[in-house]
Amino acid sequence: MSTPKHVAAPRISGRHLSYLLFAVIVVVYLVIIQFGGTLIAGWGNEDDTVTTRGVVFTMLIPLGLALAFTYGVIATLGWWRPAMKDDRPVNRWVWVVPIVLLVAIVLGIDYSALAEKGWLFVITLLVVTQFVGWGEEGMFRGIGVTMLRNHGLREGQVALWSSLIFGVVHLTNVFGHGASAIPQAIAVSLAGYFFYLTRRVSGGNALNSVLHGLFDFALLSGSAILLDQQGYVGSFAPILAYVILGAVLLVKRRDVEPNRAADVSGSAPGKGQSPRAV
Repeated sequence: MSTPKHVAAPRISGRHLSYLLFAVIVVVYLVIIQFGGTLIAGWGNEDDTVTTRGVVFTMLIPLGLALAFTYGVIATLGWWRPAMKDDRPVNRWVWVVPIVLLVAIVLGIDYSALAEKGWLFVITLLVVTQFVGWGEEGMFRGIGVTMLRNHGLREGQVALWSSLIFGVVHLTNVFGHGASAIPQAIAVSLAGYFFYLTRRVSGGNALNSVLHGLFDFALLSGSAILLDQQGYVGSFAPILAYVILGAVLLVKRRDVEPNRAADVSGSAPGKGQSPRAV
């Protein structure tokens, strides 16, 4: 029997995770990155991200520890399959989301600035941003989405709350960036929805993780890490991607989920026919 549209997902096997315990897990994840990063950077006597050694001590090591923590939690919960696979399909037009993100990445990378930094810096930055992508997607689209589904939320609620949680967590950047962290958190919530849809349409947590990392790589290549004083026109591509995808999803928001009711009525056996076994 087909599941009606908007019905809450069945409970997933594995350990139960309460909302409170999930909040604790997220806090530990943030502590590893924020405070662990500060301690490790101090230990390595590094406080900038414009050199390969600086990136290693301020980002690579703490983000690597956070990544290990995330997938350690997934393993402990017994959630490898639900965290890494997604069996709730969406309509095929949703592929426009990862495609637009990929185009924005290609256009947004500051290739000339990266060339000046050398291959070792580029590879290190690429690894670091993949740590970010796989870590955050594992935590918020892997553990977070699975936890919300396990509590019986409808899929629209899962999309909303997982994206809002993702944005709220980034408000911790207020300690380092001040009030500018607020609009960033709003943008991150929107990005969270894009990555959620990428997970759904691709059937797993891999493509959104890779694209998340590459998206951050593109952003950092021409701004935060390389400190390109002349500016890079391609850095507007990720911003434009937000606008395009926001407009598309505003128009198509009611056409994300497959119309299962229509599928059921359209496949009902006619007179004299026997239903096929499934």
